[in-house]
Amino acid sequence: MPEEPRPTGYTARAWAAGALVLGLAMATACGEPPEEESDGDGESAGLTDDPAFVWAVTGADRQVHEDVARLWNENNPDQQVDIFFLAPTADEQRQAMFQDLQSQAGDFDVLGLDVIWTGEFADYGYVENLEDLRPEVEDTSLEGAVDSAQWQQELYALPYSSNGAFLYYRSDLIDEPPSTWEELYESGTEAAEEEGIEAFVGQGDQYEGFVASYLELFWAADGQLFDDDQENSTFLEGEAAETALDFMVEAQESGFFAQGYDSMVEDDARALFQSGEAVYMRNWPYAIPLLAGEEEEDSAVADDFEVAPLPTFDGEGTTSALGGLNNAVSSLSENKDLAREFVTWAATDQEAQEILIGHSLPPTMQSIYDDAEDPDFQMLGGILADAEARPPVPGYNSLSLAMQDSLHPAFLGQQDPETALQSVDQAAEEALEGE
Repeated sequence: MPEEPRPTGYTARAWAAGALVLGLAMATACGEPPEEESDGDGESAGLTDDPAFVWAVTGADRQVHEDVARLWNENNPDQQVDIFFLAPTADEQRQAMFQDLQSQAGDFDVLGLDVIWTGEFADYGYVENLEDLRPEVEDTSLEGAVDSAQWQQELYALPYSSNGAFLYYRSDLIDEPPSTWEELYESGTEAAEEEGIEAFVGQGDQYEGFVASYLELFWAADGQLFDDDQENSTFLEGEAAETALDFMVEAQESGFFAQGYDSMVEDDARALFQSGEAVYMRNWPYAIPLLAGEEEEDSAVADDFEVAPLPTFDGEGTTSALGGLNNAVSSLSENKDLAREFVTWAATDQEAQEILIGHSLPPTMQSIYDDAEDPDFQMLGGILADAEARPPVPGYNSLSLAMQDSLHPAFLGQQDPETALQSVDQAAEEALEGE
């Protein structure tokens, strides 16, 4: 039997408590921290002896996917699904699904795709076009989640789970959360100097987390990587690319970024903030119960932190890099109609989506956030509604590596900023053509 879904009235810190078990699994859809270990090549969940179709999905959040599948099986006794759990690291998941498709094995019917893989799988012809299902999710799922599931304005997957970043701040040191990055810089610097602690911690190591952090600044300055048709790079149009990099350079040189920021991943930032040694932190929702001191977790800030949306440069709105998973139908599936029914159900069935909440995985149904009683959970809904999907273009992986290789040394003063931005623009153009 699936775990009883928790009501949407649960506090944000209660619904996030499952993250004590999931840990950094919440962040896998935004890239693995460097040197993350995997648990192997994957295995069947063994939910049924005679499955009608198979769902391939990350093993990082095993229990939530099992509970969703069990709910489907209870409701569809003659159309049972089994799960093949892929390795928890993103690169190994992608490799396993590519191997199945390239070898024409066709062992998987439904593919659980990281939100950044849509264009790549679509461009290779590995997943079915689901544009005719748009009416099912258009007004049901978060807009950013729908955006991440399409390539060249057509759907090739349907939303399933989501993720977005919070600004964590010391409520005993900061009266009101900042609405602009300038206010954050000034208030963080002042409080840090007074307390003798760091001003800001986050994801500054040379990995996907750094790319997400840079893009949040880029989007906060009204930048867009590509035009609406995803045919041309617009990275250097306007001043957003330069504004974002200039902020990072100044933050590093002035000491606004904490010592060691350039090698921090999610849990490094969380540990420093949790020890009371930072004023602000950019991180995912998984950190909430840890900071709150739940499950006997030692936290110096248990009663002295709050969460807020990330600021922008003009003080209007918020922006966050969107994480999460979408479900696609394999082009090799011999059960395409059933697979299409499943991915639609997983995106639009409220009971299925509420199961995600019980495991601290943010759902993609907008109404769940709209109906929530807890203000933090409502806030997350607002953040996700305004979140930006990293462009699901065919060559996103190469683009991400190019951004890491160019922008990371530039913000450390080891590469000319203009050269770095030009390199990213070129990589963005090439990403439209694939790997």
